[in-house]
Amino acid sequence: MRLALIADTFPPLRTSGAVQLRDLSREFVRQGHELTVMLPSAELDSPWQVEHVDGIRVVRLRAARTKDVGYAQRTLAEFLMPFQMRRNLRRSPLAGETWDGVVWYAPSIFHGPLARHLKRTSRCRGYLILRDIFPEWAVDMGLMSANGLPYRFFDAVARYQYGVADVIGVQTPGNRPYLQWWEQRQGKRLEVLQNWLADTPASTCSLRLDGTPLAGRKVFVYAGNMGVAQGMGILLDLAQRMRERADVGFLFVGRGSEAARLAADARARGLDNVLFHDEIHPDEIPGLYRQCHAGLIALDPRHGSHNIPGKFLTYMQSGLPVLARINPGNDLAELIRDEAVGQVGEGGDADALHRLALALLGTMDADEGLAGRCRELYLQRFSPVSAVRQIVSALE
Repeated sequence: MRLALIADTFPPLRTSGAVQLRDLSREFVRQGHELTVMLPSAELDSPWQVEHVDGIRVVRLRAARTKDVGYAQRTLAEFLMPFQMRRNLRRSPLAGETWDGVVWYAPSIFHGPLARHLKRTSRCRGYLILRDIFPEWAVDMGLMSANGLPYRFFDAVARYQYGVADVIGVQTPGNRPYLQWWEQRQGKRLEVLQNWLADTPASTCSLRLDGTPLAGRKVFVYAGNMGVAQGMGILLDLAQRMRERADVGFLFVGRGSEAARLAADARARGLDNVLFHDEIHPDEIPGLYRQCHAGLIALDPRHGSHNIPGKFLTYMQSGLPVLARINPGNDLAELIRDEAVGQVGEGGDADALHRLALALLGTMDADEGLAGRCRELYLQRFSPVSAVRQIVSALE
């Protein structure tokens, strides 16, 4: 099939979404499909730029900057983004091309107008990969009111995007109730599309722990975005309670709106068992995890939607059990418990998380099959091979 994939993140960006889309794109090509990825870019001097990477045609279309800007500026830029991309696509050599299917990835919620344009001109079906139930999670977090104008605006944008799709793939069964109203429409189909991650060999890593204060310790690692949605303050509370364990350390790698504040908080508390480091290249992550012993997951307990973070997949891929503090009722809790791949708390305070951490340390010492179960879970559920087959089947 000739497929168009719309997204707002892709390498060289180092976000988990960029890595996911890179792996998915490579698998589309490996299975014999012709794939064109369409991305907004604020760095271009010209309206468009085409490059070929790993057999993927990547088309960058000039649009306003949406990353690392204020909320108001970002909202306006994202609203304009699909219209700017459509205009600059018309100026590119791809202007007259048609597609057998259109796929787009959310976040962002603003891709609907471009996806609709491509579907209409190609008379094909569209598949929305929905990884983020926004703005509902922002209401859960208290960042906006369900009765306020901002929520009504974002909700209208999200509903428009849903309306463009023929099939929506949510990441867990627990997210299906959010879209029951949509599924009742004629010709619409809602399904669970598991997250995915390509299997990559461990390579060298620029971050070496043997030269840091964490050398020789059992290291709990958190690698990824550090924002308000994660509620990561409790992980520093945990590190403070674990200071009496000279054999345990905590490593935080990544960036985000809360990264600087968290690092400053750790310094203010005098936490000598904590190390912060800037994000590293995604290809270095397996090499980093070879130096660690368990993965950390944090989701603010006020979340109402279900989420399996991309970092959970990377931990499983590397055989790292997890210590997770997530929102009550999240499908991820049942998965961790059923597969016996770590310890998980739904809500709870730092004392409860401390008890779970001690339990996990005990399991890591006693259970020789723990790493193997983590790896097996990754292989069974989170391969991009099945994700591509599922998307293609829905578009045929």
